[in-house]
Amino acid sequence: MTELPDLLTYVILLPLATGLMLFAIDGVAHSAGGSLPPQIWRGLGLGASLATLVLTAMLWIGYDPTRIEMQFVAHAAWVPALGINWYVGLDGISLLLICLTAFLVPIVLVASWNDVGRSLRGYVFFMLFLETGMLGTFASLNLLQFYVFWELMLVPMVFLIGVWGGPRRVYAAVKFFLFTMVGSLLMLVALVAVAWLHAEQFGVWNFDLVAVPGSQVPALLDTFVPVAGAPWWQTQSWLFAAFALAFAIKIPLVPLHTWLPDAHTEAPTAGSVLLAGVLLKMGGYGFLRFAFPLFPVATVEFVPLFFGLALVGILYGALVAMVQTDIKRLVAYSSVAHLGFVTLGMFALNVEGLEGSVLQMVNHGITTGALFLLVGMLYERRHTREISEFGGIAKPMPVFAAIFGVVVMASIGLPLLNGFVGEFLILLGTFRVNAWVGAAATLGVVLAAVYMLWMYRRVVFGPVENPENRGLIDLGGREKAVLVALLIPIFWIGIHPETFLKRLHPSVRETLRVMEVRTVLTDPPALAEPDDVVRR
Repeated sequence: MTELPDLLTYVILLPLATGLMLFAIDGVAHSAGGSLPPQIWRGLGLGASLATLVLTAMLWIGYDPTRIEMQFVAHAAWVPALGINWYVGLDGISLLLICLTAFLVPIVLVASWNDVGRSLRGYVFFMLFLETGMLGTFASLNLLQFYVFWELMLVPMVFLIGVWGGPRRVYAAVKFFLFTMVGSLLMLVALVAVAWLHAEQFGVWNFDLVAVPGSQVPALLDTFVPVAGAPWWQTQSWLFAAFALAFAIKIPLVPLHTWLPDAHTEAPTAGSVLLAGVLLKMGGYGFLRFAFPLFPVATVEFVPLFFGLALVGILYGALVAMVQTDIKRLVAYSSVAHLGFVTLGMFALNVEGLEGSVLQMVNHGITTGALFLLVGMLYERRHTREISEFGGIAKPMPVFAAIFGVVVMASIGLPLLNGFVGEFLILLGTFRVNAWVGAAATLGVVLAAVYMLWMYRRVVFGPVENPENRGLIDLGGREKAVLVALLIPIFWIGIHPETFLKRLHPSVRETLRVMEVRTVLTDPPALAEPDDVVRR
């Protein structure tokens, strides 16, 4: 397939463009005394997400896994005097996360087809807005453009939680917004500092991470970021710390995780799926795409700290999940543990660890997304998520119980299911660096089996003691279709992971190579004249 340079731009902008078009048409209809029927909003919203998925499939088919450079690159000047451009492209890392995003959005729209009780128009619009924000974050190669998408996707998620969430939805939405915003503002200061260093050294402002193909303008990865001997705000340690805070909040790492259980518990099912499936991956992606290559020396210096935080997250998340009485809250704390594994793999700083980390981001998005959907389907029937309210539902809901069991097994890393591959690679990469840390992390795998199987046994097996469970209706056709769509990649990745890993190999190796090259960069280029910097 011939590479289409604007295809990635269409993938990013199509959902938001559809949402804006629907709002414009609805506004015209409202001025004439009517409005678009809810079926039109539902249908066109789903159609836009499916069209985005089709275009994303074209990216997957057209991607050449043997090349190390960015593909499907599109570049257009936005604020050229400051080096702010529309600059998108993808490698194997971003390809997998973009495909995950485009895959999950139509699934949650179908899953919530009849669940939106108020303001369907706003719900569909914010879902499409959120999809554009997520896709743009994973595709941006201009650092300021990345920051814009990073901030923009907060808006629809806050509304999804605050309007369509549970009883404490406003509290959860505000807490989510404040946590993320604080870290993001520090990241903004740091990225401007990096651009200032670039302008000092090359006499031109530029926020592009890598050079545009065919351009002679130096990019941010050509910038020398000092380790010492410079003002503190220009050193790698401080700049890495500012980026790391924003990314660690989003992962989320303990003790910056406290917004997550509230946001998951109060969010509507669709919001929980996308929050766990996609938004939590943006922190890990930010480390791999920006923090690691820009500040490689500081990255190595911070490895012991992040190994410690990852281990705390793995063990703390598992132990707290074990004492939860609410199924959804249990799944939320399991995300803290799973993302601890992702962090561990990243900071192993070897091929196995990084590939396992990225693959585990995808695996977690699929399996935890499926768990939240299953919990949502159970809540629709019983209007409770308390584990003690269930028991024996395998009798009235055998299909639900079977699919629930497969997803639980995938979540705890059963071989031949997707969770095993990612965790195995992460542990392999960690053992290569520090056997003690790897052994401690393995305990997290055991604890995950304990709390997930304990929850599954109490919900699904045993006698039907609560009479309200005897009349439960098993999954309908729409619900089965949604869950089967998620089971396909669960088995596909578990049985044939090379389909995905071969797209990761060149990108992961290139990331490590760039880090090595920039680690030995000890001398800055000749500094530009101050007047040149100001003038440009």
